[in-house]
Amino acid sequence: MIWPINIQWIDVVDILLVALLIYYVYKLVKGTAALNIFFGILTIYILYLLVDALQMKLLSKILGQFIGVGVLALVVVFQQEIRRFLLLVGTSWLSSRFKFLNRLVPTKLVGTYVEGTNTKELELALNDLLKSQTGALIIILKNSELKYYLRSGVPMDAKLSSQLIQNIFFKNSPLHDGAVIIQGNTIKAARCILPLSEKTDFPDNLGLRHRAAVGVTELSDAIAIVISEQFQQISVCYKGQIENNLEPAEAVKKMNEYLKKN
Repeated sequence: MIWPINIQWIDVVDILLVALLIYYVYKLVKGTAALNIFFGILTIYILYLLVDALQMKLLSKILGQFIGVGVLALVVVFQQEIRRFLLLVGTSWLSSRFKFLNRLVPTKLVGTYVEGTNTKELELALNDLLKSQTGALIIILKNSELKYYLRSGVPMDAKLSSQLIQNIFFKNSPLHDGAVIIQGNTIKAARCILPLSEKTDFPDNLGLRHRAAVGVTELSDAIAIVISEQFQQISVCYKGQIENNLEPAEAVKKMNEYLKKN
């Protein structure tokens, strides 16, 4: 006798939410070493089920102990990915709340007003850095303040200008090694240390500047602009994705598009 399957609408919602969660987790770890680790843990779990079914007591007990501390092991192994996931969720939540408040209350009362980035000065700086074959890493803040990474550099709080950016990235300048972080029309800090992307499929021809640019955009909604002194090209990074071979005007246009995105 075949028993009828009793599926309620809440079960369908439950399955869809789990599928959605798995999809976003996969997107988060795709292209990183974490994906290989995940498949390694999954293989061990399947092996445990197999030896348990075959009643191989000694091996089953050993693997059972490993599975028993599986949650703790996952937290340790995937700490970077969990941190990145929580940062993304938190950033999205705060962004939506501030947008809702801005509709109800004037922006100045809410206190989230930030002067727009001077695109003319930034484009001039990119042009001059490109002509002088000077490498650079410029981070444009959006909603995330990146306070931890700001503290790793030298505080400036200076008005954004083409000449100042060129002086910072001048090869003999003590501030040239690291990233410049810009909020609105203010250079907040220079020589900032950024996290490196752990993507295993990262292009071999791109160096640490590009890996740092991708890394910080994986953890936040900031925009990164990179100038390669080796290849003399500009790249723009956002949400862990990188676009290469851009002209200064194209890079600034991309930056403005990403600043307007939700």
